[in-house]
Amino acid sequence: MQYQLTEEQLMLRDSVRRLSQEKIAPRAEEIDRTGHIPDDIVELFRANSLMGIPFPVEYGGAGGSFLTFIIVVEELAKACTNCCMLAGVQDLGAQPIVIAATPQQKEKYLTRIATGEWFVSFGLTEPSAGSDSAAMKTRAVLDGDSYVLNGTKCFISNADRANVITIFAKTDAEASGVKGISAFVVEKDSPGLSIGKKEDKMGNTATPACEVIMEDCRIPKENILGQEGEGFYIAMETLDKTRPMVASTGVGLLAGALDYAIEYAKERIQFGRPIATLQAIQFKLADIAMELEAARQLTYKAAAQIDAVTAEPGWQKSKSKRLELSRLGAMCKCFATDVAMRGTIEAAQVLGGYGYMKDYPMERRIRDAKLLQIVEGTNEIQRSVIAGTLLA
Repeated sequence: MQYQLTEEQLMLRDSVRRLSQEKIAPRAEEIDRTGHIPDDIVELFRANSLMGIPFPVEYGGAGGSFLTFIIVVEELAKACTNCCMLAGVQDLGAQPIVIAATPQQKEKYLTRIATGEWFVSFGLTEPSAGSDSAAMKTRAVLDGDSYVLNGTKCFISNADRANVITIFAKTDAEASGVKGISAFVVEKDSPGLSIGKKEDKMGNTATPACEVIMEDCRIPKENILGQEGEGFYIAMETLDKTRPMVASTGVGLLAGALDYAIEYAKERIQFGRPIATLQAIQFKLADIAMELEAARQLTYKAAAQIDAVTAEPGWQKSKSKRLELSRLGAMCKCFATDVAMRGTIEAAQVLGGYGYMKDYPMERRIRDAKLLQIVEGTNEIQRSVIAGTLLA
């Protein structure tokens, strides 16, 4: 797959870069410390259409490609991972609707999600069903004109601010493995839905991770996405499309760390000269830059391939194309986030003792990088996915 950034993509990248550095980066420390993204930042995202880049124009989105979207994500993550997640979680929660919703459902939900009027979350993980989706305990039972849901989801990003949550539940309790899982759109004011514990996380403190509790939660039967039993496949197609977004977050986070380490190394004087002249420091910077560029190119390739494959009618019927998207999505997510973790630690080492202090941004970037190795499937799961596609 060949790709070349267009003039429009480069202009958008530069525009978002300026916006991020001028309006978001100066607030990143405050946002991390308070665990809250100010309303004016949210409005900034809405005003600049940053919540709807990958969504169809007919439903209020910008109609941007996945490659365009991850370029934007990278620039946002350079400034603030928490703010970057505003757009990232919006895409993750909405993709099941993009993939499987009827035109009526898209009109009802996507038109509000794409503009940022409504927030959306992705409700797959459970206390006993993290990497093992087949262990899901949430149940959905058809009762007349409604489905009644019972169960608990955990670690659901932005659930406390979400207007809708795409929830996955078993509609056939007797089905084995991942069979019998279905997908639903659940609105926040649905009777029986409540938000439970808000986790106290190590990093990404302003991206809430919450319990979602359903106790005889009743929703209209037309809120099912696709058909009964298709939920697992909707979830996997969603993750195949959104894992490059997580990878791009890692790329942007590390790019910001590298920029800071370079400037620090030029200014820090030891032994009578800038530490940037020391070979030990130069090698660290070089290694970070090499891995960063490799991660960026793999991520861009994966996104470009999503654009190319999903533009083909009936692509879902091709096993080889589905496997290709799964493989590239898992590869870029795993590699880029591992690189982000290693690279931010090495960038902090360039700062010496200051890299460990909260007055400097490196320790925040290390904390934020760790989450990226876990979300949307741990990197151990990504390696299993990659191996599975190779052996299929």
